[in-house]
Amino acid sequence: MAAQGVHSCQFEVFGKVQGVNFRRHALRKAKTLGLRGWCMNSGRGTVKGYIEGRPAEMNVMKEWLRTTGSPLSNIEKVEFSSQRERDRYGYTNFHIKPDPNKEAPENEAIGSSTSTNESY
Repeated sequence: MAAQGVHSCQFEVFGKVQGVNFRRHALRKAKTLGLRGWCMNSGRGTVKGYIEGRPAEMNVMKEWLRTTGSPLSNIEKVEFSSQRERDRYGYTNFHIKPDPNKEAPENEAIGSSTSTNESY
C-alpha cells in the first residue's frame, strides 16, 4: 500500500551531541510528530539519523535538530540529505540504533571466539 505525502531524509548533527541524551530527546520529538526512522551515535562524535513522514512534521523535526536538541547539547551544525518523496514508509516507528562505540554484551558478541559454527 502506497503512503501519500511521505518524504524522507538523512541527517547528521555536529557539536556536543553524544553523552547528553540527544538521541533520547530526538526519539521523543520524532514520536510526538509521528515520524519514523532512526538515530544513532557515530564513531565521529556526531549523531546520525534518518527520518520519514509528512513534509510539515519533517520540517518541525529539522528545526528542532538545528536549534533545540537535548538540554545539555551544544549543536554546531546539522547536515541534511536532499528530502525525497517515497512510495511507502520504510519503518514502523522511530528508534535508537545501538551505539557502535560500545562493545556488545558478552552474550551478544558477534563472531565470538567460542563459536564453532561459521555457516550462517
